[in-house]
Amino acid sequence: MNQVNYQRELEKILNGLQETAGGPAPTLYLHSCCAPCSSYVLEYLSRYFRITVFYFNPNICEAPEYQKRVAEQKRLIAAYNEERKEGGAFRGYPIDLVEGDYEPGRFFEMARGLEACPEGGERCFRCYDLRLRETAGRGAEGGFDYFATTLTISPLKNARKINEIGQALAREYGIAWLPSDFKKKDGYKRSIELSARYGLYRQDYCGCTYSKASRQG
Repeated sequence: MNQVNYQRELEKILNGLQETAGGPAPTLYLHSCCAPCSSYVLEYLSRYFRITVFYFNPNICEAPEYQKRVAEQKRLIAAYNEERKEGGAFRGYPIDLVEGDYEPGRFFEMARGLEACPEGGERCFRCYDLRLRETAGRGAEGGFDYFATTLTISPLKNARKINEIGQALAREYGIAWLPSDFKKKDGYKRSIELSARYGLYRQDYCGCTYSKASRQG
């Protein structure tokens, strides 16, 4: 089976948007896992879409950690929007933010029976589905043109599986999925540069208790 180049698929869509430019910009409901991962994605896509960032991460199992990460997301978006007010070349459309409910119980319910799964396995796949399903549902209800996630920027995340889940949810909810592999074209490298520029807190685990334990060895 041929492997899909999701970055190339994304570029086809973006090129099509450029060719038909002139009307209102399409809308994108973008799930964000954290500010550092979203930094490059927002810089990249805000020139093509009116983006609403949906911060929904019940996998973050400790409330102080959750609050720290969501505060960084808000700070980054505020900084981006302030920069876009400056004169000169077009820097992208303003970015909105919706914070989802913080419900770690939903993650633990989803993970029941999968506690011993290794990182990157079935438990992670179901976590992708949990967060993307909420994104697709809300995006469809809000009448957005596309939904997507920043998760594919991480070298530790399975981009193929994330895109397969997104495509299945697109069919289920009736909203277009924006394919991606944001780590390509030095996207991950750029996210590190932007994190340094804005002084963003970069966590070393995804947020769940299982990934934290794996990091700590």
